[in-house]
Amino acid sequence: MADVATGSEQAFAELYRRYARRLQGFFASRTADADAAADLVQELFARLWAARRTYRPAMAVTPWLFTLAYNLVRNERRHHDVVTAYAEEARHADEATDEVASTHLDDETLDRALAEILATLPPDDRTLFALRFEEELALADIATVMGIPAGTVKSRLHRLTRALREKLKAYE
Repeated sequence: MADVATGSEQAFAELYRRYARRLQGFFASRTADADAAADLVQELFARLWAARRTYRPAMAVTPWLFTLAYNLVRNERRHHDVVTAYAEEARHADEATDEVASTHLDDETLDRALAEILATLPPDDRTLFALRFEEELALADIATVMGIPAGTVKSRLHRLTRALREKLKAYE
């Protein structure tokens, strides 16, 4: 990233090669739209290139990139139609409530159930889940990305995992 900050296009291409797929997965899990996720990756790297001189070498690259990604997602969310989001969440909540749990479920069924539950969560909780359990970032890095204290990350993660455990109790 230090080379990108000096204007190296080759270093920028390497940074893109290393992180574009992870970031696209992060965006796709936040937007549920592969095309929108691809657009957000392009926007993130365009912004990164434009702001490359503001990068501080003391900051680790991964948390910095995911901070940029998190902020992009938050900005997109602000522009999203509130009524549509509410209707979608209500639909997912109804589907989750109507499902009857079977006693023997395979991993795919559990993954689908988890995805449906995650879809009903507030956006910050979904982001917290993704950063910790999908991207496997450390608590300190998540705190940096989300702009909140590490203790807050820890308490929110505890509350989130307890709520998920309760909602997935039928799948034990």
